[in-house]
Amino acid sequence: MTRKQKRLSVILAGLAFLGAAAGLIFYALGQKASYFYMPADLAAATVQPGQRIRLGGLVEKGTIVRGQGATVAFSVTDEQKSVKVTYTGILPDLFREEQGVITEGAFGPDGVFVADSVLAKHDERYMPKEVADRLKAKGVWQESKSQ
Repeated sequence: MTRKQKRLSVILAGLAFLGAAAGLIFYALGQKASYFYMPADLAAATVQPGQRIRLGGLVEKGTIVRGQGATVAFSVTDEQKSVKVTYTGILPDLFREEQGVITEGAFGPDGVFVADSVLAKHDERYMPKEVADRLKAKGVWQESKSQ
């Protein structure tokens, strides 16, 4: 092998290694992806029970029910549709009715969304961007509501 052929083979091997590493990274990230949905979007989407998604919207007024221990049931709405959610754990301090929220989890076999994390707005003028943008597009949320 000439010097030029050795150099070319090392370069090609390096490129093959980088390609394989990039492929594995994209595959791993694809497995961890959680898609974001509003309640009205779920009617058109094909979400399988057990598939992890993010569900965002407003906590529907009058739906917060505290169960035994740290279990809480509530509904997330976008003013068009509502989705029942159960969560076991400590809720954020600012979690309350008619507040922006993003829950992450999966639908159970009974059709109830079982959340394993709940994110609420963190100050009086903030709503999660994904939720605010979608609610503004539907005409449900205005900036003056959050101030």
